[in-house]
Amino acid sequence: MQIDFTLSRNAFGRLVLTDAGGIAHEGVVPVRAFPIAAPDDGLALVSMEGRELVWLDSLDVLPAAMRTLVREELAAREFMPEVQRIVGVSTYATPSTWTVETNRGEVSFVLRGEEDIRRLGGQTLLISDSHGIQFLIRDAAKLDKPSRKILDRFL
Repeated sequence: MQIDFTLSRNAFGRLVLTDAGGIAHEGVVPVRAFPIAAPDDGLALVSMEGRELVWLDSLDVLPAAMRTLVREELAAREFMPEVQRIVGVSTYATPSTWTVETNRGEVSFVLRGEEDIRRLGGQTLLISDSHGIQFLIRDAAKLDKPSRKILDRFL
């Protein structure tokens, strides 16, 4: 794929895409097509109005500096801690307070109901807390036995 645009940041830190015609689009937002299953494949650069400006089959097609800008922008927008272990739950009835270890440290959150645990396919789960923050369990089978036991009570 030939890259016929450039990416940069303006004085306010917003992402700017300059297309082949020299038109600058400020406030560009990268949007992943499959953020969990294939995070580096299928990504659109979208204008502030929601119009797709560029489609990328993979982040790897971008030069290193532009790829870094896109990754920084994605990291700032996407916050999905990955659960590594379930430390405990306050009760096996909902709502319940869960304490979990994530890739970003230990955290407690309130699970409103069992329906807030969604299976995304295979052993991948997405848990939404009472504030709408989503926690990812990439592979429930890889959790330790006590964590799996707790999780099984809610599934």
